[in-house]
Amino acid sequence: MTEYDNKGFHIVGYFSKEKESTEDYNVACILTLPPYQRNGYGKLLIEFSYELSKFEGKTGSPEKPLSDLGLLSYRSYWSNTILEILLQLKPNESGEKPQITINEISELTSIKKEDVISTLQHLNLINYYKGQYVIVLSNDVLDSHSRSMQRRKLRIDPKYLHWTPKDWSKRGKW
Repeated sequence: MTEYDNKGFHIVGYFSKEKESTEDYNVACILTLPPYQRNGYGKLLIEFSYELSKFEGKTGSPEKPLSDLGLLSYRSYWSNTILEILLQLKPNESGEKPQITINEISELTSIKKEDVISTLQHLNLINYYKGQYVIVLSNDVLDSHSRSMQRRKLRIDPKYLHWTPKDWSKRGKW
């Protein structure tokens, strides 16, 4: 990814896409160069990697272990993305509370189930109630999410993404 100014193009960061992964990794390495950190480029690269995973029809996760900063960036992206999905849910016609499964969240976001669960746990959104797990959104979480999304200026618009994933299983054998 580059940034452009009157002096030309400047590399701000990159990620390398996993072609084949038995661990369902969608990113092998992701980096935002130090002068460009804390400008939203890391989250933009993360979002881009998940948009590519959606095109592939796969869920994914970054290669582990994550650095401390990597974990913070991914957890922030996962939190914002999952909360966006949850906030879009509306009660049905009879006024019943909306329902969604972990699998459905994973399919909608391409975030691996384990990462969805760990994020919900980190946000303290999962409660056990009357024999089942439920997601409860507090006003504090909603306010924090709203502030976070106001700061997030750079976004990937998937309608402008034109990419066809390569089927690596069809490559020639040595």
